[in-house]
Amino acid sequence: MSRPQNLRKIRPTSAETPLKDRTPLDQIAAALDAAADAEETGTADIAVSVALLRQAGWLSDDGASDPALTTVRLRRVGAANLSVGRLWEGHINALYLARVHGDATARARVESLVGGGALLGVWGADGATPVVPSEDEATLTGHKLFASGLGTVSHAVVTVSSGPQVRLGLVDVRDPARADASGWQMQGMRATASGRYEFEGIAKRDILWLGGPGDYLKEPHFVGGVWRIGALQIGGALGLLDAAAADLRGRDRLEAPAQMARLSSVAIRALGASALVTRAALAAAPGAAQSPEESAALSAAARLLTEEIGLEAIRAVEQCLGLAHFAEGSPTGRKARDLSVYLRQAARDAFQTRVGEACFKREGDLWAMF
Repeated sequence: MSRPQNLRKIRPTSAETPLKDRTPLDQIAAALDAAADAEETGTADIAVSVALLRQAGWLSDDGASDPALTTVRLRRVGAANLSVGRLWEGHINALYLARVHGDATARARVESLVGGGALLGVWGADGATPVVPSEDEATLTGHKLFASGLGTVSHAVVTVSSGPQVRLGLVDVRDPARADASGWQMQGMRATASGRYEFEGIAKRDILWLGGPGDYLKEPHFVGGVWRIGALQIGGALGLLDAAAADLRGRDRLEAPAQMARLSSVAIRALGASALVTRAALAAAPGAAQSPEESAALSAAARLLTEEIGLEAIRAVEQCLGLAHFAEGSPTGRKARDLSVYLRQAARDAFQTRVGEACFKREGDLWAMF
């Protein structure tokens, strides 16, 4: 992908707030939104948008010190540009896992990499050949699929082996010969350049191990961390609603009661979901009162709810805008495509069961969750 000389200038209309009067968060969100179209088509490099987050100091933050603030930032980035949000969330997750599971040497190495400009990722989806140690234990074998940020992520936390013996290792993934994004033909999240990465032959001595076998599955760091995805998803839903409202205002169609009702009903649900996401984030923070299992259940519940609201937002916007929503170059069309793809999740039924067990397995469990 070519690197643009600069981000497209944002020209505020009379109804918009000039950039100079916006908060830093507003400015970052506006710039990410402005770059999203070109990033989707590959005429702009998503690394430029990632650099905005680095300049703001956000890439050195794993979200644990102020989870509530992190949910706000994730929500706004998700509203502006879900592909950038996906890469940033992966970086936050990887940095957090390194700080939680890594020993002093590993933590120092990761801090040095991030300080030097590294973008981290978490790649867990195995391909037909899972990533495992070779027979002689000297190298890795196998490949990962849906590895987000090929060509942009410099170091990925990857799962090696599976089940109770799964282990995390940080690997330099800058070798372009090992990366293949050609299979990423999704309708949305195109700018993430997700795809296959080959680990065959990578020496185990070059892997920075983060913890021991099974540590990755420990709560509240595993499922308890999916509140970050929930924050991005609710942001994506709100960004879609906001873009639809802007379109309707521009055509003097927003004042119709039916239009307001469709958008506001989803916005009301999103307000409630945002509160749940924040609560889940706080429950996963160090020193939280909730047990690890309660924390995981709260994050799972938030993730399930934000998925539902995202789908509701897509349906409401389609009804509000009609065929204009599906036109080539439609901002709402792009946002809806990205959101639709990002909402998909593995093991949804397992999340539902986990929430149910946390609430109803024993008498009184439900009230403990509240």
